[in-house]
Amino acid sequence: MIAAILQPGYLPWLGFFEQMHRCGTFVLYDDVQYTKKDWRNRNRIKTKEGILWLTVPVFGKNHRALKIKDARIDNTQGWDQKHLRAIRYWYGSAPFFNHYFKELENIIGRGWDLLVDLDIALIEWISSLLGLTRRIIRSSDLDLPQAANRQERIVQVCKAVGADELYDGQSARDFVDTEYFFNHGIKVTFQEYRHPSYRQLWMKENGFIPNLSIIDLILNHGPESLSILTGVYMKMPLPFIPPP
Repeated sequence: MIAAILQPGYLPWLGFFEQMHRCGTFVLYDDVQYTKKDWRNRNRIKTKEGILWLTVPVFGKNHRALKIKDARIDNTQGWDQKHLRAIRYWYGSAPFFNHYFKELENIIGRGWDLLVDLDIALIEWISSLLGLTRRIIRSSDLDLPQAANRQERIVQVCKAVGADELYDGQSARDFVDTEYFFNHGIKVTFQEYRHPSYRQLWMKENGFIPNLSIIDLILNHGPESLSILTGVYMKMPLPFIPPP
């Protein structure tokens, strides 16, 4: 059985859900260190002027001691209404805006305390829209023993969910010891995702912009989104462009 193990993110990009599509069990790696200026609490949407960041404010200055599962949202800044206003303003004319926005509004506006709960609620909602019925597990629910290093921990997670293959992200090539995993009975394959192009708003103003939150795809293409993100309807594949 193939597993993918990713840290939860806020309204993730297409490649996140391509990994979900390719696996049988999807583990949200939430009991590791929270990192600032990362994808746990922010993502990007498209505007007429280009890219707009949507960031969920998180309490705490010493994030080195903070695990993802414990990161608390600072709800004093009205971030939820700011995000919803931005999405409504810039995507109100998108073909499927009226199909999905109310549900998105209900989730974002629920008054979350923990960032991980917000992230996972959105991930589960998006996966249901895409028709992805994968088993989704939080790593913090596995009750694993202390590991000596990151690789041992990933092996522990794979074993706990019954996986004999790990479908990992492209950037993991730099640090994953595939021989170590092989010696523990786990095959490692790496994502080689080619970002598809698709119809977006504001194409005349700034062309196609890749690596946005998947809501850009969903609000523009609705039920075709899974086929597009997996390449079935890909017309002009683009090379992967790392986020800034």
